[in-house]
Amino acid sequence: MNDFFEKIEQQLKKARPFVVYKKPDTGVLKGLFQNNDTLFKTSDFSESGFVFSPFNTKSDTILIPIKAAVSLETPYSELSKKAPNHINTPPDNLEKKRYITLVKKAISTINKGDFEKVVISRKEAVALSNFNLSVTLSRLLSAYTKAFVYCWYHPKVGLWLGATPETLLQYNEKRFATMALAGTQVFHTAAEVVWAKKEKNEQQLVTNFIKTKVSPLANSLTVSSPKTTKAGSLLHLQTDIHGTLKPSVVLKNLIFALHPTPAVCGLPMEAAQTFVLDEENYNRTYYSGFLGELNINTKLKPRTSTKRNIEHRAYTTIKPQTELYVNLRCMQIQDQLANLYIGGGITKDSKPESEWEETVAKSLIMKTML
Repeated sequence: MNDFFEKIEQQLKKARPFVVYKKPDTGVLKGLFQNNDTLFKTSDFSESGFVFSPFNTKSDTILIPIKAAVSLETPYSELSKKAPNHINTPPDNLEKKRYITLVKKAISTINKGDFEKVVISRKEAVALSNFNLSVTLSRLLSAYTKAFVYCWYHPKVGLWLGATPETLLQYNEKRFATMALAGTQVFHTAAEVVWAKKEKNEQQLVTNFIKTKVSPLANSLTVSSPKTTKAGSLLHLQTDIHGTLKPSVVLKNLIFALHPTPAVCGLPMEAAQTFVLDEENYNRTYYSGFLGELNINTKLKPRTSTKRNIEHRAYTTIKPQTELYVNLRCMQIQDQLANLYIGGGITKDSKPESEWEETVAKSLIMKTML
């Protein structure tokens, strides 16, 4: 385990790209360590490697190719049990006023009929002292066992960390799975969770969008009922969606049918994205983009649990699989600052003050990791 983290430090010293990550509910830490500092990009998503893609669909998707990197993995165990340091930062009244004003403008635009929902975000800079990348990554791994936790670095792009609860896409052999994730509340007790009308409507909008975008590409589509899911100390509403692509549809078509999702952009997507790019007054870059494994050979078990398949479990197959995640609950480390990215979905039922408080709750969670 320590050797794995030493490899991270070596890559940083050599200024060479790498990514280290752990998938949800797994005990394996994986890493790709590139052997040069080339900035690889993908346009058709046919390569094999790890992709890091921005929010703006017109910008390039970065690739760490399998063929240009050393691939490592190790069983994960806690590197450090040291309690997180809680960073107490005073409220930024100027930023609060700006954000609430923007939320009000979004609601007004929704009421005019320009779009049904838009996701408004903000960036918050936190000063760092004695920042330790390995310890911070260890805290994320320990705190977010059900999330996709990662550390990604390229000397020509930057250093990013995150723990995202949202799957964009799982794909292999024309079969795919995705999710509609929306609505947020702080977890207090294990008692029955009550969701307000605003969160239920927001989640249904996301589900309807995905069904509309994916249905023309699929031969079949199955949609679950909404359920409550927990990510750290936050709760979300989640609907699972899976199906099979038509023979003529390629992976790239499916990816950009889903990205950016209403959970990070809005509905209709084009109008909401225009509002975001024009009004947020900062560049999201890779926040609310997507990242993950692209066409990486993976051992696949039989899809059903019939007696025949149970008896032949040893005959697992190795085939290319893609697993992509939406880049939420993330931060970018720049010099002695951690830039946190937080946001929330705005609908006609949104209350500006509550929307601000939601972003504060989300930022506090990430601050405890620093």
